[in-house]
Amino acid sequence: MAKSQIPNPKSLVISGASSGIGLALAHHYLERGATVAAFARRGDLLQNLATEFPGKAYCYTLDVRDAPAILAAATDFMSRVGVPDIVIANAGVSRGTLTEYAEDEEVFQNIMDINVLGMVKTFQPFHAAMREAKQGTLVGIASVAGFRGLPGAGAYSASKAAAISYLESLRVELYGSGVKVVTICPGYIKTPMTDINTYPMPFILEADEAARRMARVIERGASFAVVPWQMGLTGWLLKRLPNWIYDPVFSKAPHKSRGNQ
Repeated sequence: MAKSQIPNPKSLVISGASSGIGLALAHHYLERGATVAAFARRGDLLQNLATEFPGKAYCYTLDVRDAPAILAAATDFMSRVGVPDIVIANAGVSRGTLTEYAEDEEVFQNIMDINVLGMVKTFQPFHAAMREAKQGTLVGIASVAGFRGLPGAGAYSASKAAAISYLESLRVELYGSGVKVVTICPGYIKTPMTDINTYPMPFILEADEAARRMARVIERGASFAVVPWQMGLTGWLLKRLPNWIYDPVFSKAPHKSRGNQ
């Protein structure tokens, strides 16, 4: 497989960097000497990064649904360190949803806005600069939940399926430009998002181990990867199950609580 153009990135942008996978990725790269722009809604948690890595962690309190705020942060960061080597669109939310409840319509909207459009808005301010530089990597954190529709998680599964397709479109659009697009689909990772789950989570990884594996995926220039690989095999099998088997079996699967996010 072709090697990445940036095996030792000097600068990165990571959204959703205040906890979970995003925070683990920020720590991974900061500990290796990179300069990181950390985007997240919870500024108090971001401040911990700035304190721990002075002069290396640039923290921007923002919501990925707010395109002007992202543009302002991107402009500020690039004025300080130049065009980043890697932009990781990681921000995401998960919540149980059911179509039968009218009040869940707003939840569907928010999940799609954050998990899909938030990815687009995170990449957009860096797209032209990376193309002009003819280098860089855009990384989207999707999920194995996007491989098939899961009961009680219609919004989350739909958002991650949309993210996978969007990233593939972007990868093809940028083919030959020098800019890479990497799609990473995590399985179960131990984060605040999964801590609330009450059902079995096979092959679950600690967030820091997941971050190390994801960094290796990015470094080797893979276009698509599942972390951990065992969930990739599981997803491959699930995608090939005929509906007459999948539907009755997974109709009995445990649902994520509608109150959890």
